[in-house]
Amino acid sequence: METVETAAAQALFTPEEYLARERKALNKSEYRDGRIYAMPGASRAHNLITVHVTGELYIQLRTRSCEVYPSDMRVKVSAGGLYTYPDVIVVCDEPRFEDGHFDTLLNPTVLIEVLSPSTAAYDRGEKFRRYQYLDSLCEYILISQDRVQVEHYLRQEDGWELTEFRFLSDVFQLVSIRCELSLQAIYAKVNFSER
Repeated sequence: METVETAAAQALFTPEEYLARERKALNKSEYRDGRIYAMPGASRAHNLITVHVTGELYIQLRTRSCEVYPSDMRVKVSAGGLYTYPDVIVVCDEPRFEDGHFDTLLNPTVLIEVLSPSTAAYDRGEKFRRYQYLDSLCEYILISQDRVQVEHYLRQEDGWELTEFRFLSDVFQLVSIRCELSLQAIYAKVNFSER
């Protein structure tokens, strides 16, 4: 999702204040280091990609104990002072939530972000660094919406292994959840000339 700074980002809020506001808000916001950032709507390509990935993973995981969540499930990265809404989340252990509202996940297995021009650097950089504090996180996938490109990060004992995919004929494995995604399915109906 694209993130823009709002007037609320000028003030500092506690995590508790953020959650109280967020649970009443009509629109989603990200929380970073005491500041709140509004999240605007997404493009057609972004929405198509998110739906395709969510659907493909749901089909593959529907008879297993894993759960797939779309972009309305919040994730807390406690060590990094971050609450955010990844585009697609998979959790394969028993889901753990911050509190009895069951709307803030603590233990994602796979996180997927669809990149936009305004968020690509943040998603690859600071956000990914913070996500790495999540001990449960095994894989991080970044999907470009303006060209055929998927970056797949797999946690290894000594860091993160990056593999890139750039052809519609490519298929990649999500090792931690025993699934696969084809770029043909991810990018179905996405028209790059619209950009």
